[in-house]
Amino acid sequence: MVNWCVLDLAQTLNIPKENIRVVSPYVGGGFGGKLFVRAEALLAALGARMAGRPVKVALQQALLFNTTTHRPATIQRIRIGATRDGIITAIGHESWSGDLPKGKPDGAVHQARLLYAGAHRMTTTRMAVLDLPEASAIRAPGEATGMMALEIAVDEMAEKLGLDPIEFRIKNDTQVVPDDPSEPSGDDPQARSSNNAQQAGRRFSKRSLVECMRSGADRFGWSKRNPKPASVREGRWLIGIGMAAAIRGNQVTKSAARVRLDENGVVTVETDMTDIGTGSYTIIAQTAAETMGVPIERVEVRLGDSNFPVSAGSGGQWGGNCSTAGVYAACMKLREAAVQKVGLSVADAVFADGEIRSAGRVIPLAQAAAQQPLVAEDIIEFGQMNKLAQQSTFGAHFVEVAVDSATGEIRVRRMLAVCASGRILNPKTARNQGVPVHADIPHQDVIFLDEVDAMSSPMKAKGVAELGICGVAAAVANAVYNATGIRVRDYPITLDKLIDRLPVIT
Repeated sequence: MVNWCVLDLAQTLNIPKENIRVVSPYVGGGFGGKLFVRAEALLAALGARMAGRPVKVALQQALLFNTTTHRPATIQRIRIGATRDGIITAIGHESWSGDLPKGKPDGAVHQARLLYAGAHRMTTTRMAVLDLPEASAIRAPGEATGMMALEIAVDEMAEKLGLDPIEFRIKNDTQVVPDDPSEPSGDDPQARSSNNAQQAGRRFSKRSLVECMRSGADRFGWSKRNPKPASVREGRWLIGIGMAAAIRGNQVTKSAARVRLDENGVVTVETDMTDIGTGSYTIIAQTAAETMGVPIERVEVRLGDSNFPVSAGSGGQWGGNCSTAGVYAACMKLREAAVQKVGLSVADAVFADGEIRSAGRVIPLAQAAAQQPLVAEDIIEFGQMNKLAQQSTFGAHFVEVAVDSATGEIRVRRMLAVCASGRILNPKTARNQGVPVHADIPHQDVIFLDEVDAMSSPMKAKGVAELGICGVAAAVANAVYNATGIRVRDYPITLDKLIDRLPVIT
């Protein structure tokens, strides 16, 4: 968040923001802790002021946890009520977390308001003031924290009802926001059916959770899963399969960009958007190339400089969708300027193969900038679209684990994520969101549903990065239960929480 850094440094150091320049063209990995200015940036500025020369501050990894930020621990309580045929009638989700004075509690209960239908609902968030390092965004959003608990509870409820966990979730799908006061009564299952076109309430702009679960079940071989815990063995290993649903809000925020066309037909994009290894340079180049009708090799992308127009920044899963939308807006403005420069009609102009085509005429795009470069700057603003419909992304995670029947050692053997996140701007970079590097973790399979969300942005895309971690922990926990018959509700799931409760070896 380059602009946030500028504003915070200006206020903290009492320096005009015009006198501050932040340059961050590459970030090796941000994971939430990158969002706000932290002590190391401030210390570098103060050190440079005192020394009268450039100062570099590098932190050892052990120091990061005290000088940056961390996701707080939570205590969560979940209650679910349902009819005997599996229709949820009530959900309660409470969360306790800690932070410094004037801090914020963890958002662990947010997804409980949106994920499943149910007429009677209660969510509560409480915060304890603690004398500990600041608690804030790191690694994952509140949905990831909350779904570690919620999706275990849903799995347990399905078992109590004698239902397949996926069948139970599908029964309680909804196409309207569950806690919207105008939703039909949950006492009538037919009124809450996702197939009922008469449903009232604020709807989801796109909700493909059922498709995610069904396609994931087919791909993963869910039908071969033995629902009886601790019943599948391979030698000394207990084998289990589990799943969890995933949801993450599709947040949008305004984003600006500047584009320039030179006499060689090269398009240069400038925006203070950052690349944290997730492909910002690539998708922004794609956007400019496709909009201006030039090969991607004719696009130069410059990022991460506070002298550039202020973008959405990288965070909250909004970066890719919003920053490309801002670039699209700037390119459309540049197109208009180019067409007018060469005397063609804006209404029917087509940009392709480095040319502008209109009314039978074909003019090289570079000709529009023959005398001097053309420059355009614009911003995308989203207005009240998110009030017309709930914008969220959805997914389903499937996990197979092997648990050593003597030691409790857990090994993840297979993982599958099925995601519905609007148009996927670049499948390769999208699949690389959060790839593990441990040698003992196998290949992860990722499927993106073929969908677009016209309410999200001109790109019809939505965020995808954080969806990949929402629900994964619960999927692992549910797989461990299926393997061992042991429910672990105290994260992390380590062998010491299993070893004295493992099934007797026969």
